[in-house]
Amino acid sequence: MNNKPHPTQVTLHDVARLAGVSSKTVSRVVNNEAGISNPTRQRVQAAIQELRYRPNMLARSLVSRRSHTLAVVAWGIEYYGPLRVLIGIEKQADELGYSLLLNLLSQPAEGNVHSVLNDLVARRVDGIIWAVPEIGDNRAWLQSELLENLPPVVFLSMEPRPGLPVIAIDNRSGAAQATQHLLDQDRRTIGLITGPMNWWESRERYAGWKETLERSGLTASLSLIVEGDWYAPSGERAMRTLLARRPDIDALFACNDQMALGAMRVAQQQGRRTPKDIAIIGFDDIPEAAYFWPPLSSVKQQLGDVGQSAVQVLHRLIEAGPENDDGREPAATILKPELVVRESSLCNFSSSANVDAISPTRPTKAMEHLGKDGLVSENAP
Repeated sequence: MNNKPHPTQVTLHDVARLAGVSSKTVSRVVNNEAGISNPTRQRVQAAIQELRYRPNMLARSLVSRRSHTLAVVAWGIEYYGPLRVLIGIEKQADELGYSLLLNLLSQPAEGNVHSVLNDLVARRVDGIIWAVPEIGDNRAWLQSELLENLPPVVFLSMEPRPGLPVIAIDNRSGAAQATQHLLDQDRRTIGLITGPMNWWESRERYAGWKETLERSGLTASLSLIVEGDWYAPSGERAMRTLLARRPDIDALFACNDQMALGAMRVAQQQGRRTPKDIAIIGFDDIPEAAYFWPPLSSVKQQLGDVGQSAVQVLHRLIEAGPENDDGREPAATILKPELVVRESSLCNFSSSANVDAISPTRPTKAMEHLGKDGLVSENAP
């Protein structure tokens, strides 16, 4: 007969008795506090698992005056990139003992967010992750007194600002890597399909392309630029415009993989071979990029890391408390993307010497994966 009490009847003192520690030690383990040795922590966790102990979250919140809940304000989680960020957030939040409250905005450019924030304050969340991309003036509310009355907030996908915790991908570096790779392939007329230019990420990728061309003594001509909207049909339209406007174009940097796919289709329809006649690089490295034909070179973003870093920074701010000034002045965390080289951008992808020349940061990886399936990663936006 099983004499173990039902999980709802198990108390913190029961766990302490089985683990051979004090109730205070069990409480510190449950709350993921520092200062507990690994053997002790493991012994307490084993007792928790054996007894199937479930902390009384209401009592825990009353004692600590914390809800152990993080709010995530997001947009576009039906798309692969934002979803990968959210998965990273959920994974790290679970490890640190937080629940998540998800609030989705229907219009990402919306700047009037007072009702959303007031609702989160009313729900007594411990912190907020603002995972809506910076578009137009949808960060104007940061200049108001509203921010002062909020719990700690960490921002994603926006231009770093002094005194605000921001986690972002170095979009400018990613675009520079892509453009330099095309230059290293002896391409000199490099077109650009941007995302919507009211997005901060789009402007950063445009700047990386432009600066890299100008450092090489080339002109970043307006005739080489067409604005897209992140979707494949806009890549098709943009490529038709570029080929009509600049028939001498020999390379293309598309600011995401979907637009690159649309561009590749038009190039093929018009008899332009990829990469022989026109080399193409995308951005995001979506899982399907390795299965395009030819397989698409792309800039890989560590989006899961963005989500996990956001939770880690927010947790530190929450633990520091409002009285800790140092905790209120965090530096921006900028994560570097990495160029993944595939056949779509190589003049002679069978030449190992050529791959070594254009991929000094990871030549062996580029060689291993050229012409193979399975080099898949993450995407945004």
